[in-house]
This record gives sequence, C-alpha cells and structure tokens, in this order.
Amino acid sequence: MSDAGEFIDEALRRESSWIRAEDMQSRLGGGHHYYGSSVGAVRGTVRDALRKYPGLGHDEVTALSSELWEVPVFERRLAAIVLLQSNVQLLINTDLTRLEGFVRLGRLRELVDPLAVDVIGPLIAGLEGQARSRADGVLDRWAQEPDEWLRRAALMSPWRALRAGGGDWDAFVRHAAVALDAVRDSGGDAAVVRDAVSTVLDGIAKRRPDLRFTAVSSGGKSA
Repeated sequence: MSDAGEFIDEALRRESSWIRAEDMQSRLGGGHHYYGSSVGAVRGTVRDALRKYPGLGHDEVTALSSELWEVPVFERRLAAIVLLQSNVQLLINTDLTRLEGFVRLGRLRELVDPLAVDVIGPLIAGLEGQARSRADGVLDRWAQEPDEWLRRAALMSPWRALRAGGGDWDAFVRHAAVALDAVRDSGGDAAVVRDAVSTVLDGIAKRRPDLRFTAVSSGGKSA
C-alpha cells in the first residue's frame, strides 16, 4: 500500500465505531465491510491526506483512488470518491473506464450516486470536442447496459448540471427511455433505475418547471 493509502486507511480505522458499523451493515447490507467511520471523518481524512501529500498529479490521484477502492470497505471507497471529487479538474475522458469499474463494484446508492453526481457528471461537463463526444458515447452505452447500476450512474450524472439550469435535458430523457427499456428486457433491480429517474425529476421540478418528462420507450410506447 502507498504511504497516502496507509495514512487514509489508518485514519479511518482510528475513527471507527463498532456501533455505527453494525448500524451501517444493517442499513446497507452485505457486499462491503464497514469501519463505522462517519462521513465527516472520511472527508476530513481525505483533506488531511491532501495536505500531507501535496501536489498529487493525475496519475497519483487515480492510482490512489483505485488502491482505496480495491478493498471492499465502504469508508475506503467513499474516501476514493471524495479524493476524486476534490481533484475532478485533473480527470480526463479515459478515466471513465476506471470509474465504470468503480460503479460495477460499488452497487450501493450511497456510493454510486456521489460517484455519478460529484465525479462523473462534472468530469464530463468539463470536456470539450472529441473528448466530450466520446464521453457522451460512454453514457449512451451505460444507459442500455444490463448492469442496472451503470444505468443509474448514466441517469444521475447530469443531475447537478440540470439543477443549476444547464445540462443536456434531451440526453437525459433519451437515457431514461433506454434505461427503462432495459429494465423490462434484462430484469435486475428495477427500483435502482426507476428511483434514479424520480430523483432527478424531483430535484429539478421546482427549479425548472418548464421541463416536461414523458418516459417514452425506444419502441414508441409510454413507460
């Protein structure tokens, strides 16, 4: 493990609470281990790590995020998200491959949603030209993936921009239609996708009442 990785892991362990860990295990379920560190502790730990190890570049940040994500501990993976969020300006189009792997392994709203909203969305919004076109193509693919968590990530990623008055509304509507079609065709946890659509719509309802959403499937039928 790298020095920065050890620093973060040890700090998170020091902030652990078996009571909180048991509660998280009960609420969030299996698939991850839990230290029982608070969200505030995770954010503070990453902030301290960036102060202790200043000047991390793209390669160091992305390698550290993968190192943290590799071990299925919830707080380590949340720390990876905070790290990427804090350095999103360093990320490039090709990092979407790494982030796709994170989504496939995350499989929790508490991980996939901040990864999509705070990292993937801003990353794509900052791209231009051919890099942006390629990134948009990645989201198009995610929206029709058999993996419902990738579909959710595609839907959640533009949420911040849409709430702020920007974003690509037509792309969201298109992705929602395709993602809902995939629910019917491939099964999986339908609530994961439907909840993502509802979350985005609820988040922009008051801010952008001009936007109208009718979920029409790619086959031409209303969803």
